[in-house]
Amino acid sequence: MSGIKFLLDTNIVIGLLKGHPGALALAEQTNLQLSVAAVSQITRMELLGFPRLTVAEETQIRHFLSACQVCLIDEAVEAEAIRLRRTGSFKLPDAIVAATTLTRRLKLLTLDQAMLGGLQRLGYEF
Repeated sequence: MSGIKFLLDTNIVIGLLKGHPGALALAEQTNLQLSVAAVSQITRMELLGFPRLTVAEETQIRHFLSACQVCLIDEAVEAEAIRLRRTGSFKLPDAIVAATTLTRRLKLLTLDQAMLGGLQRLGYEF
């Protein structure tokens, strides 16, 4: 997965797809290019597993996902997610996304200030 710089959280992908001003501003601020971006396997599951997803939305999401890499959950991510989850600061999906970011040494792009705050309290800087 060489060349990947960013990990996109579920909320930033949804924000980009819906034209959310905060997501667009973050993408512009970081000069985001999907060719150097990835999503966690859990983000892919969250995006495609939404119960009321329309065919058009699924097509749009799949097109977006085809432009970036998917980071699979391996043993290193699992171990880090467990560690993060046990701090009590993270829901399981957020712990997996954060663990993916940390183990792959990527910059996390998220609109979730609580997740960023939880990571910063643990001493991680982004």
